[in-house]
Amino acid sequence: MNNNKINNIVIVGGGTSGWMTAAMLTRLFKSQLNITLIESEDIGTIGVGEATIPPLQIFNSVLGIKETDFIKHTQATFKLGIEFENWGKQQQSYMHAFGDVGKDIGFTQFHHYWLKSNPLDNSDFWQYSLNYQAAKANKFTVMDKVAGSPLAGITHAYHFDAGLYASLLRQYSENLNVKRIEGLITSTQLTPNGNIESVTLEGNQCIRGDFFIDCSGFAALLIEKKLQVGFENWQHWLPCDSAYAVQCERTATITPYTRSIAHDAGWQWRIPLQTRTGNGLVYCSKFISDDDAKALLLNNLDAKPLTEPRKINFKTGRREKQWHKNCVAIGLSSGFLEPLESTSLHLVQSAIIRLTKLFPHNGVQQANIDEFNRQSQAEFEQIRDFIILHYHLNQRANNRGEEADLWQQCREMAIPESLQRKIDLFTATGTVTRHQDELFTEAAWVQVMLGQGIMPKDFNPLANSIQDHDLQEFLTNVKTIIGRTVDAMPEHEHFINKL
Repeated sequence: MNNNKINNIVIVGGGTSGWMTAAMLTRLFKSQLNITLIESEDIGTIGVGEATIPPLQIFNSVLGIKETDFIKHTQATFKLGIEFENWGKQQQSYMHAFGDVGKDIGFTQFHHYWLKSNPLDNSDFWQYSLNYQAAKANKFTVMDKVAGSPLAGITHAYHFDAGLYASLLRQYSENLNVKRIEGLITSTQLTPNGNIESVTLEGNQCIRGDFFIDCSGFAALLIEKKLQVGFENWQHWLPCDSAYAVQCERTATITPYTRSIAHDAGWQWRIPLQTRTGNGLVYCSKFISDDDAKALLLNNLDAKPLTEPRKINFKTGRREKQWHKNCVAIGLSSGFLEPLESTSLHLVQSAIIRLTKLFPHNGVQQANIDEFNRQSQAEFEQIRDFIILHYHLNQRANNRGEEADLWQQCREMAIPESLQRKIDLFTATGTVTRHQDELFTEAAWVQVMLGQGIMPKDFNPLANSIQDHDLQEFLTNVKTIIGRTVDAMPEHEHFINKL
């Protein structure tokens, strides 16, 4: 059996996904694996400021990277949620704030008690979110307890420079004996049974391996160009196909949340770092020209641009097989979902962890391949549904007098049955169902559906176990505790400066 043992790993492509993969594999498997990473500027990376979701904390913790070191090395700021502006209706906004909202009682989620209280409008819900209140007050702390508050530490993620993170992980990996080769791949060789045997670089250098990891981004050099696994296109649900990215000078206040601002033909992101702000416009080329999209982005920056806007073309969807033969695709080579909910790096992280749990030992086993692909498909589809939710529930008016626009198309389109069931159930009963291992929490689904205009017609009758006057006292206490906790927090930028 040892003749089939997996020892030599070749990672094709660097950037964030490549170096995250190298760092975690060498950390967990130590001397069991010989890891070679091939990267070239000609492969290219997206290379813009990144926003994450909270699980990245776990990834860094496993690597032994301290949060203070991460903040310093990547020019990071803290992120408490994502604010969506003009997504429900123009001139309205809401936030997908991380962490809990309110406090559950027994088996009953907080939002059912809130619904029982007969709130005046949906926006009242965010009075009970610690993350939302801290974000809008530009406050932050990572203390487990704040000024005697009974609330636990605040749930957070980061805004950071992805290029600097890749550099940090490269240094980390090379210190653990990962071998880096600079070179452009010119060909890939297969064995008679279809496995990848080696890749050849310019200059005819041949790199052999037992197992290959494709981190070559949109190029998908191994998984698609050589192995041709196929691509499942989701643009009929998520029609945006282009983006411009640009950096601008930092503003006076560094806000601890990402902004997502809907425009007529797409949406704009704003990600504040310590020294600059990352910006971009995701759009559908069917409804706006490239020149007009570029002008729209530049006209809506809140500071002077530092770079020329860079065009990114993409196709939303996923590889039909993320693992095929002795090759796994991680990162953009495995598929793409627009960064509306900052899931790109999480998909990298989860693929790496999934691979470590199903890593081949004495040869690649089809059972491992099938389970990896099953989990990958489920994760992509669950995140896909959550992103579609934002588009489909929009109530934006058509301001340009056209017969149809992006938002009307998204309102009227048929959506996946899995998503329609969630919407119908929440609309009727206020209930959210999710798979146990699903990424987005119940609180996340509730916030987006409320924020986009759904007010449930009913609530769980378990909420009737509390009398009306006790319910009002409970809600008042939650708001009071949150208010006192936020008041005791330092300013976001002050907290970063102390690091």
